[in-house]
Amino acid sequence: MSIVHVIDHPLIQHKLTYIRDKHTGTKDFRELVDEVATLMAFEITRDMPLEEIEIETPVSKAKSKTLTGKKIGIVPILRAGLGMVDGVLKLIPAAKVGHVGLYRDPKTLKPVEYYAKLPSDVEERDFIIVDPMLATGGSAVDAIESLKKRGAKNIKFMCLIASPEGVENVQKAHPDVDIYVAAIDEKLNEMGYIVPGLGDAGDRLFGTK
Repeated sequence: MSIVHVIDHPLIQHKLTYIRDKHTGTKDFRELVDEVATLMAFEITRDMPLEEIEIETPVSKAKSKTLTGKKIGIVPILRAGLGMVDGVLKLIPAAKVGHVGLYRDPKTLKPVEYYAKLPSDVEERDFIIVDPMLATGGSAVDAIESLKKRGAKNIKFMCLIASPEGVENVQKAHPDVDIYVAAIDEKLNEMGYIVPGLGDAGDRLFGTK
């Protein structure tokens, strides 16, 4: 079974409070999501492999560690996931960015894929799928499946807020994919929104309420 990592760092929880607040405007909301994505990226990269090299400091030679050069891919689920990409890239600027486009059918609440574009060397990369919300889990499950069928073997999923139902659905469908989240909320309502949640992340990011 996949592991759920709840990242409860004080800075993340502080910023998440203002992300949730309905009075937070588009500009501030966008900046806060970006900042939390950076802070979460610090945690999600904790197990990146290192190698030891020899360098020369101003004082003497020294053995020190550097990243092994493992290739990383960031894949936002369109459109709300776009709000988290730059935040992750601040820490991993060499990562390549793919995109998966999904929309939720308003009647069935099931996701429908309309776009997918990934780096050409899919099999060689570790992927981080980003989306602010993990509600029913449908979009996350389908996005992960979209990457897997194109050859991705090592995938993590990162979001700001999840519902218990969404976490359970992703774990059932993809027990090999770890989930990184800043908060797990109470439940889903009858409309498939997370309670208390933060509303529609895409509308709040792009001002399309």
